[in-house]
Amino acid sequence: MIICRTPFRISFFGGGTDYPEWYKNYEGKVISTTINKYSYINCRYLPPFFDYKYRIRYYKREETKKIKEIKHPSVRECLNYLKFTKGVDIVHNADLPARSGLGSSSTFTVGLLHALYSLKNEMVAKKKLANEAIHIEQNLIQENVGSQDQTAAAFGGLNVIRFKNINDINVEPVLCDKENLDKLESSLLLYFSGFSRTADKFAAKHIKQIKNKNNDLLEMLALVDESLSILNKKNQINDFGKLLHEQWSLKKSISPMATNSNIDYLYNLGIKNGAIGGKLLGAGGGGFMLFFVPKAKQKKFKQKLKKFLNVPFKFDKVGSQIVYHSST
Repeated sequence: MIICRTPFRISFFGGGTDYPEWYKNYEGKVISTTINKYSYINCRYLPPFFDYKYRIRYYKREETKKIKEIKHPSVRECLNYLKFTKGVDIVHNADLPARSGLGSSSTFTVGLLHALYSLKNEMVAKKKLANEAIHIEQNLIQENVGSQDQTAAAFGGLNVIRFKNINDINVEPVLCDKENLDKLESSLLLYFSGFSRTADKFAAKHIKQIKNKNNDLLEMLALVDESLSILNKKNQINDFGKLLHEQWSLKKSISPMATNSNIDYLYNLGIKNGAIGGKLLGAGGGGFMLFFVPKAKQKKFKQKLKKFLNVPFKFDKVGSQIVYHSST
C-alpha cells in the first residue's frame, strides 16, 4: 500500500503567464507557495478476486474492467501513461474542497503519478513529476490549465517558477530574511467564499484572449519582481499586501468574470476591517479569498468576518511526499 501526500498551493503574482500559449513566445513567471493543506492518494494492487480490475474512490466510486472505461480523466490517463496492467485500488481524500482556486486538480494528478510510481517501486524526481503531470493534463486530457500548479505541488515551498518554453521550466526558491518570511506567513488569512467554481471556462477565455493582453500580462510579470524586492527589504512587508491589492484590481480589469457581487462583498468587507490587500485565488468566480492582515488587526478582522470560514495554514516546504510505503 502507498499513501502519497501532496500540498495545495497559493499563487501570489504572475498568474496567467504560466500558460503555454503565453510562454512559448514570452517569458512566464510566478511566485507561489505550497501550504500545509493536502491531497492524499492511497493506492494498492487489487487482489484478483473481483469482477472488476480497477476501483477508484473519490467523490464518486468507479469499478471497471478496463482502463479506458474509467471516467475520471486524470486516473485514466495516468494509468495509461504508466502502462499499468495489474488491477489497482485508488482512494482520494483531501483537506480542502475541489474547484476552490488552490490548484486541486493538478495536485491530484501530481499525487496520483507519485503514488503510482511508488507502487511500481520506482523513484521519480520532482522535475520529472511536474513535467509529466503537465503533459498529462495539457496534452492527454487537453484541459485548459497552466503549468504552475503541477510544478508547485511537485516541488513545494515558496518559489519563483520561470517558464521560458515548453521544455524549460525552472524553480528558484525565494531566499529572504527569516523575519520577513515569518511576518508574511503570519499576515496571510485564508477565507472560503462559500462556493466553488469550475476554472475551465475562465481559463479557456483567458487562453483565447492572450494575444490581446500582452501589456496586461507584462504588468502581471512586473509584480513578481516587485514582490521579491519587498521580501528582501527591512520593515516593508506590508507593501506585499498593497501589491496583492494592486494585482487583484488589475485582474478584475483584465477579466471581469473573475469576480461577482458576493466576492466583491467579501473583499470589501475585509478591506474595511483591516486588510491591506488580498486576492481571489485561482481563475476566479469562487473558491478561496486570501487577505493580508497585520497581526495587530487580526482579532477584529476575524470577528467581523466570522460568518465566513477561516482556514488557518502554514507554508509547506517539501512538496509531494510518499508518507507510507508497504509491499504487503
